[in-house]
Order: sequence, then structure tokens, then C-alpha cells
Amino acid sequence: MTAAAEASTIESRVGHYYLVDDTYRVGREKVREYARAVQDYHPAHWDVAVAAELGYSGLVAPLTFTSIPAMAANRRLFESVVVGYDTYMQTEEVFEQHRPIVAGDELRIDVELSSVRRIAGRDLITVTNTFTDTAGERVHTLHTTVVGITGEDVDPAIRTAVRNVMMHDVNIIEIGESDAGYQKTVRPEGEVRIAEGGTARTPGTPSFDDVKVGDQLPVHHARLSRGDLVNYSGVAGDANPIHWDEDIAKLAGLPDVIAHGMLTMGLGAGVVSGWSGDPGAVTRYAVRLSQPAIVSAAEGADIEYSGRIKSLDPVTRTGVVIVTARSGGRKIFGLATSHVRFR
Repeated sequence: MTAAAEASTIESRVGHYYLVDDTYRVGREKVREYARAVQDYHPAHWDVAVAAELGYSGLVAPLTFTSIPAMAANRRLFESVVVGYDTYMQTEEVFEQHRPIVAGDELRIDVELSSVRRIAGRDLITVTNTFTDTAGERVHTLHTTVVGITGEDVDPAIRTAVRNVMMHDVNIIEIGESDAGYQKTVRPEGEVRIAEGGTARTPGTPSFDDVKVGDQLPVHHARLSRGDLVNYSGVAGDANPIHWDEDIAKLAGLPDVIAHGMLTMGLGAGVVSGWSGDPGAVTRYAVRLSQPAIVSAAEGADIEYSGRIKSLDPVTRTGVVIVTARSGGRKIFGLATSHVRFR
């Protein structure tokens, strides 16, 4: 199939939708496990009593927690709908928190191929996941954008190497090789009810009157070791060996093992929620990745996070925080913004 034909095929599938068969129950220990993996020690993720003081019915899931069930939910899409690529590179994530997810929530997850854009000869593929609670309200929306990588950009030696190290039921090379029997299904018509719990509750953040444009967030340094990467791989279900195998990382054209993009985002989200005092007060978090964080076996990696208030809206008592991340002298985030509600 030519590149033009492949592009035409994938573009015709935009709008493809399915609902995951089973629900995802948010477990209290899974919340703690994920918070540990992203080094987020805000007590609302760990202590039920503290979460209750902030007005939550259970432990609050970190903002990027939805990436775990989304990865599992999207697997079918990349196996049978998004075809013609050998692997994918994450470039951007947008988390919309309509109300905080808490331990005990039972969520329905759907998957939609929401857009395909061709830029500089590469296809940027965006997948949207929505999370709906048992009351039928949408509590979270997640937009994931990846670049489709084709065979000419992949070292042939990596195919054999990956097969020899990957977990038994995972194949990240030539994920979707066949489009036989494809049938498009689209989102059914119906009312979408967005949860309002995120705006109805008084947040445990500073008063809007006490913050101003230009205020700086304290600089925070996150240390990552290879052990942190292996732990995150297991917790998040991300089996890509470029995060723990030096040889495969180098076959993929990288200088060394790299941290998961989602891990660096999770670390950044924790910096903002820790500064704000209330993880549920962040309503939107958008990150465009610029460079990966290199994690050497000998030295690990240090990621420096900082931020500042870019703008404030007195009508909604909200603010936009610019988040920056640097490691090894390089910018990890191209552009990252976090929307925060203040008291």
C-alpha cells in the first residue's frame, strides 16, 4: 500500500468509535500505587481522612491516572483500526477533569479516533477517551496524540530484538498489520451529560484574591532511576522496552533509555496539584512533549519543574499556570498548561 493510500485509509476511519465491554473500577490501592509511581505524595491520594476533609468520598486519583485504563482500552483501536504503521510516538496529551475521579468510582470508557492530520510527511493521530460514571455523567475526557511511525523509520534489527524481550501477549511492532474485515462504527446519537462536581465544590486552594499573574511556583526536582521506569511500566501497563532496555532504545535511534512521556507528565501534574493544595482543583492539563528525559543506568535523571501563573479570570476565579520541565539541559515539555480553580 502506498503512503497516499495508507493516509486515505486512515482518514476514512476518523470517527470510529467503540465502548469498552466492561467497566473499570477505581481501586483504593491502585490509586496509591499510581501516586507512588508518579511520586505524588499529596495526602488526598493516600489518606482517606484528608480526602474527606477536602470533600471527597474516597482517595482522589492523580490527574493523569486515566492514562492507565485508556491504554488498555485503546489497544483494540491500534490493533485493528489504525493500520499501516509499525509503531507510534507519543506527542501530546490533554486531560479534562470534569470532576475528580475517586476510589470506588465505576467507569465506562469509550474510544474514538477523533482526528488524523498530516504534517511534514507524518501522520498525527488523535484518540479521545471519555470516562462516564454510573450516574451517566462524563467525569473525564482524555485526548492522546501520537505520530505514526512507518517501516522506513524503523531499524529492521529492532523487530527481532523486540520479539525476544517483550511480554508474551504484547506486540508493539507492526501492531496493526491487517485491515481485513474492517467495519466502521460511530458514536451513537444521544445527550452528553458533563459532571459538574468539579465546579460545585469549594476547592482547597488559595483564595483567588491572594494570587496574581506572574506568581512563580516553587522549583521542584524529580529524580528518576531505571527502577522508577520499570515500576512505572508495570503500574501503567506500558511495556515498550525503550524505557528499560538500552540496546533496543539505541536501535530505536535514542541515545539511551528514556522516561515515559506520561511519567514526566504525571510528575508535572503532581507539582501543580501539590502547590495548589487540592488535586481536584485542576480542571485541564495539556502537555506537548518536546524532548524525552534520558535515564542512564549510572546517573539516572533529574527533571527540574517550575511554573508561573500566566493569566487569571475573576469571573470564574480560575487561573492558567504554565508548567516547564527540563532535564539534561533540554526542554522536556514544549508547551504545558494547567487550569486551576481558586477559592
